[in-house]
Amino acid sequence: MSDEAVVDATQQAEAGDVRWGSDGLVPGIVQSAQDGRVLMLAWLDAEALAATLATGEVHFHSRSRSRLWRKGETSGNVLRLRSLALDCDADALLITVDAVGPTCHRGERSCFDSDGTGAAAAPADQGFAWLELLWATIAARADARPAGSYTTRLLDGGVDLAGRKVAEEATEVLLAAKNDETAQAAGADRAETQALLAGEAADLLYHALVLLAERGTLPSAVLDVLRERQGRPGGR
Repeated sequence: MSDEAVVDATQQAEAGDVRWGSDGLVPGIVQSAQDGRVLMLAWLDAEALAATLATGEVHFHSRSRSRLWRKGETSGNVLRLRSLALDCDADALLITVDAVGPTCHRGERSCFDSDGTGAAAAPADQGFAWLELLWATIAARADARPAGSYTTRLLDGGVDLAGRKVAEEATEVLLAAKNDETAQAAGADRAETQALLAGEAADLLYHALVLLAERGTLPSAVLDVLRERQGRPGGR
């Protein structure tokens, strides 16, 4: 799969774009890139925003200690920046992150998890929401057809080219799965075979989405079918 299929979602907000409060601060709402869960709210000043953009790890301004602090600097539970956007009034930041470990100091995944059990620290969600970004990129390529784009070449090749790639990648997924099965049976380290399986499955998913785009079929229609099947007696 070409690098263009991997979406860089970071929209950097420069300090000059922000309407800072009278205290020089702006609230930052931290959201999980995995499933959209709100993890915490804290405050940033221009120094914290600059440090966040420079390092890719979220920094805040500590009002109690009146200093810059990197989230996770003592716990190791850092927040890795995925995207950064201003609201419509430019006086609040939405910070989308990959969270390493629980975000709340109580050991909860989110500061808004109030039961104190820590049960939300290991969510089952697989982060499928990110596929919206991938689909948006493919749809944009289908609309604009930029020269030199691998996705454009697939789309211009029609069903034959995009469909052939889907068939090829499906075969690669099967072979990778069989190799992983063999490694498991032999008691071998499966890190490499599982990584290869994930890579081949990623290629298959990408090419399947391109084929849908070529046919003008929305992924939401596929999800509707899955939902309908799930609801049948004896369904998935």
